[in-house]
Amino acid sequence: MSEILELPSKEIKKYLEKNNNAVLLDVRTDQEWEQIGKPATAELGIAAHFLSYQMGEQRILNEHFEQQFLDLNIDKSKTIMCICRSGARSLRAAEIIKDLGYETINISDGFEGSPAIQEKGWKANNLPCK
Repeated sequence: MSEILELPSKEIKKYLEKNNNAVLLDVRTDQEWEQIGKPATAELGIAAHFLSYQMGEQRILNEHFEQQFLDLNIDKSKTIMCICRSGARSLRAAEIIKDLGYETINISDGFEGSPAIQEKGWKANNLPCK
């Protein structure tokens, strides 16, 4: 089984110039979307979907994640770019989605950045937000 591509957010625009058949899947919680913001992907020419991998402040695993993803009816020709806060939850979500037959990418530094890999994240790299 091949590895999931880890893509830092600073590389997203360059990646999309060559690979425009992608969608973004933000797997953070409702609270994170409301309090911190959401990616605004229309400016990048791709669609965004929002589906929590974990629920609430306690971050309880969303046991319906796989089915809810399938219910989004995303064409299997699309590459799914997964994002969370710092890259850990989105990697687990990307693995689940890959097992469903999709090509997946993990945005390794997430929306807010990852101190572990010393990357700034979507927001700090001035990618579009709402």
